[in-house]
Amino acid sequence: MKLVWQKLHKIGDILHLPNLPNWLVGLLAIILILRIPSFFEPYFYGDEMIYLTLGQGIRQNVPLYSNLHDNKPPLLYLTAAIAGNIFWFKVILMFWNLVTIILFFNLAKYLFQKNETAQKVSTVIFGLLTTLPLLEGLTVNSELFMIAFTIAAMLILLTKQNSVKNLLFAGALFGIGALYKIPAAFDAPIIVIYWLISGDLKNWREVFKKTLLLVIGFAIPIAMTFVWYFIKGAFPEYLTAAFLQNVGYVSSFRPGDIQKPFLVKNAPLLIRAFIVFAGSGMLFVFRKKLSKKYILITVWTLFALFAITLSERPYPHYLIQVLAPMSILLTMFFTEKTLEQSLVVIPLAITFFVPFYFKFWIYPTTSYYTRFVNFAIGKESKSEYFGNFTPTVNRNYAIAEFLQKSSLPKDKVFIWDGDSATIYALSNRLPPIKYVADYHINDYSTKQIEADKITASLPKFIILTDNYKFTEIMPLIKSKYILINRIENANIYSRIDFAPAK
Repeated sequence: MKLVWQKLHKIGDILHLPNLPNWLVGLLAIILILRIPSFFEPYFYGDEMIYLTLGQGIRQNVPLYSNLHDNKPPLLYLTAAIAGNIFWFKVILMFWNLVTIILFFNLAKYLFQKNETAQKVSTVIFGLLTTLPLLEGLTVNSELFMIAFTIAAMLILLTKQNSVKNLLFAGALFGIGALYKIPAAFDAPIIVIYWLISGDLKNWREVFKKTLLLVIGFAIPIAMTFVWYFIKGAFPEYLTAAFLQNVGYVSSFRPGDIQKPFLVKNAPLLIRAFIVFAGSGMLFVFRKKLSKKYILITVWTLFALFAITLSERPYPHYLIQVLAPMSILLTMFFTEKTLEQSLVVIPLAITFFVPFYFKFWIYPTTSYYTRFVNFAIGKESKSEYFGNFTPTVNRNYAIAEFLQKSSLPKDKVFIWDGDSATIYALSNRLPPIKYVADYHINDYSTKQIEADKITASLPKFIILTDNYKFTEIMPLIKSKYILINRIENANIYSRIDFAPAK
């Protein structure tokens, strides 16, 4: 065993990897093993399918936002374009997660100086929670990418001299994180509030200067994307989709409140904002009795919880944004024997109350790995294993196979189904309109508008499923298309070159 560790460290030296302690190398190996089943997942998870479809558009030089739509900034779609398929998407995520864990370990080393046990405990907690299916750790989502930039920025600001270069660079890291998902922007104010609470108020000018440099750094990568999409002629669409539509996303899980007055509709959001600033105010009042570590982690927790509850949607991957400070708080609770061991109960209680109050979903972990083991040892066939993810997986693969055999990559296909993005991603085909998911049309357009656009740019195939009605497109199908195949509940219509005689 000793020889194995020596070999690993020798390889690390050759590759100029950081000199990691043996226990961390072991943890990273466990994380890698826990991620192996994700490499064998089918195309099925809606968000991943949208990312891969837009990534395919990038690979085909289709302009994002103006010709292909989703409501996130561009970096996740660029990552999907680099990956090209679900397997490499998961592999990229694995390596990203390993790097993130190493970054977190270095943050834990700074926060728990001379306490190796605390460093280990916090890193293990963070590593497992960002990996296990419980909070969608195996699913490619923005949160798993953006937290690396937040942790890296925090490391620079806490461990390096706050020079102009370092402040600009840290701000840029926060900005890049926000280009994966906008809520990452709420991580940037954490360090400013920390400076104000833990520092000397007489140095407010210095804090102002550092904050200004941080803001400039934050704005640089975002401004670069503005310039890029302006040059591409898609700036209005980019601004609307990636930024302005996310404003409407706030509290969108309460559609019944849309018509209510502003203060009534946004009262829950305002109450949460008040809690954040009231909590920060309490930290300021008692700052002389609290450690800087406690102040930083509590402020981080408050802002992260505010960010993940913006839309009030119960998706478990949102909770990933709060895992770094939560791991530190849990470690302080279990390993420290100070007054703050008791005080961490307050931010921890708030942290655990949020998913309970908003009824956040969680995903089964044991059954996920059990199913994979059964598949790996041959107890389940590939078809049976895929069918355990969603009932339509095997149908989607059959449709995608038909499209690949019956059309060219440049041919357009329109699919109206809850799994439309899955079939686009599987078949490497794109729609004749910019929307790739059914809810895109329902939320941002109308069926009639899109039916008119489809009529103006006839796709080679139109696929409609029995459970998804699109009456607005039926006149076009009757005049220009013919039913040529049916796969389970999906009707596949092919374009004909002439309209039937009247």
